[in-house]
Amino acid sequence: MFLISDAYAQAAGAAATPGFSIEQMALPALMIVAFYFLLIRPQQKRAKEQKAMMESMKSGDEVLTTGGLLGKVVKVAEQYVTLEVGNVVGGMTAVEMTVQKSAIQALLPKGTIKAI
Repeated sequence: MFLISDAYAQAAGAAATPGFSIEQMALPALMIVAFYFLLIRPQQKRAKEQKAMMESMKSGDEVLTTGGLLGKVVKVAEQYVTLEVGNVVGGMTAVEMTVQKSAIQALLPKGTIKAI
């Protein structure tokens, strides 16, 4: 019929050469560099700061745990820290907890616990 035109095959183009070109490798290389600077490097920096904080911890420091507890460091061991988290009514006996060093989230400025 007259409404449908005939379809003809298109002439074959030039054959592609096998192998990789610089243009094909530029985008993946750029993505790897972006991941390094946006994800890996900041995480390494945070881990280094956390390790330095744990090594510098000493008795008398006020800390915040990952669970949200505020406490004063009483004793520091190799893997654990003993925290004073409160006093029993009357103030005669301190309530102490032992936590892993990795559970310490931040060192607080002196006097933070008394201000609360």
